[in-house]
Amino acid sequence: MLTDLLNHGHDIRALNLPRFATPLHCMALSAGYEQRRNEIYSWDGSKRGTAPFLVIQHTTLGEGRLDFAGTQYRLTPGRTMLVTMPHAHRYWLDRGGEWEYFWLLLNGREALRLAREILDNKGPVLEPTEGQIDSLAAACLTLLQMNEPSPGLVSSAAYSAMASLHDTAFGNQLPAEKPLPASLLRVLAYVDANITAPLPVDRLASIAEMSRAHFVRRFSAEIGMAPSDHVLEKRIERVERLLLATEMSVAEIAAATGFADGNYLAKVLRKRRGKAPLAFRSAGRAVSGS
Repeated sequence: MLTDLLNHGHDIRALNLPRFATPLHCMALSAGYEQRRNEIYSWDGSKRGTAPFLVIQHTTLGEGRLDFAGTQYRLTPGRTMLVTMPHAHRYWLDRGGEWEYFWLLLNGREALRLAREILDNKGPVLEPTEGQIDSLAAACLTLLQMNEPSPGLVSSAAYSAMASLHDTAFGNQLPAEKPLPASLLRVLAYVDANITAPLPVDRLASIAEMSRAHFVRRFSAEIGMAPSDHVLEKRIERVERLLLATEMSVAEIAAATGFADGNYLAKVLRKRRGKAPLAFRSAGRAVSGS
């Protein structure tokens, strides 16, 4: 499929679908196959509006550059860049250089969730196999050639691209993770069932039937974060769901998720997600309805 895309030639297409009542959560907004040569080409991820979206950009020839939160990357042939907006990054073509690539611009809660998982675990530059590159190229070509775009067809191509990136990032993670100890499974279940209640580390350690110090070490090693961080993340996840799925006030959501009050919830959400609660609700619903 990469050969078919290259034979199709340079092209750009915006998918101008109308808003629809029942949203799909992984959607393509546009796609393209471009060549840049000896010209000014630079995108600043912090200056591309406030609505969240992501860019998948695969290099076929030449070289681009990426500064992602202070780390420099070379985007050479065979490498795929994944970035979300808004974010502190910049990608560009060096003066006198050449860069050929194909790209997809996606939005939607599921697309952004998968992108965050990939970025958190693997970073913004991936090296897909030939088959995975073909899958990305096929998604791009499908969007460029689609005669009558519909939400389902466009979403299908977008999901295909994200699924290919998921395989690139996580497909070779073998062997499968070993089951968690029963003591920690009890703790995880207790946290989920009592998220509105105080959840001090001492209480969780007693549920695991461990000393506090041993529990913190074991939990951190098995789960990948400290117990207090896990509790906070689970609370934030529930906050996000309630903001998007209900009309509850910030104060009501704080009471339903174990935060002392709405002001503290807002402070934590801004720090962890970069948005105040009502701004998060507005942006999330705008993406879902696009």
